[in-house]
Amino acid sequence: MENEDLEFIENQYLGFNLFSLTTRLIVALACITAFFTSASSLNDNTSNLFLILGISILIISILFFFVLHIKTLIIEHWLVISGYFNARIIKLNLKDIVSCEKVQYSKLLLNRPVYNLHVRGKIKFYTHGKYALKLVDKHGLIYLIGTQKSDKLQKIINNKIKL
Repeated sequence: MENEDLEFIENQYLGFNLFSLTTRLIVALACITAFFTSASSLNDNTSNLFLILGISILIISILFFFVLHIKTLIIEHWLVISGYFNARIIKLNLKDIVSCEKVQYSKLLLNRPVYNLHVRGKIKFYTHGKYALKLVDKHGLIYLIGTQKSDKLQKIINNKIKL
């Protein structure tokens, strides 16, 4: 792959997902609160476990800001979506895409991160954010790709579709 073939790149990290971040922070705060409320009533060191657990969850939450969840690339006429660790790479031929439109990913405020999730006739890729691109290929498959750069990605894909 040469650099001049690369037209778009976006990295999305797990730590920015609002659903996961909120869940981890609530559990960490509950552990730290349990430490302070039980420290006065217990004479032994078992309440220290709550403090260690709460701080550990906060450290793991910070580390998640550096864990890559989805990497989106456009190389020539391919949309390449790669995941973390050993997730398989998804390659969509942009010549097969019939339409591309910017849509709201979900009506909900908190959404779980997903990679290549097949549900209700759609294939979803999402880490965080409000908007996604809805791609429909010539076979009728619908891809919902969450992105932080939806306008730029939509413009590039629409230009590729017209060629």
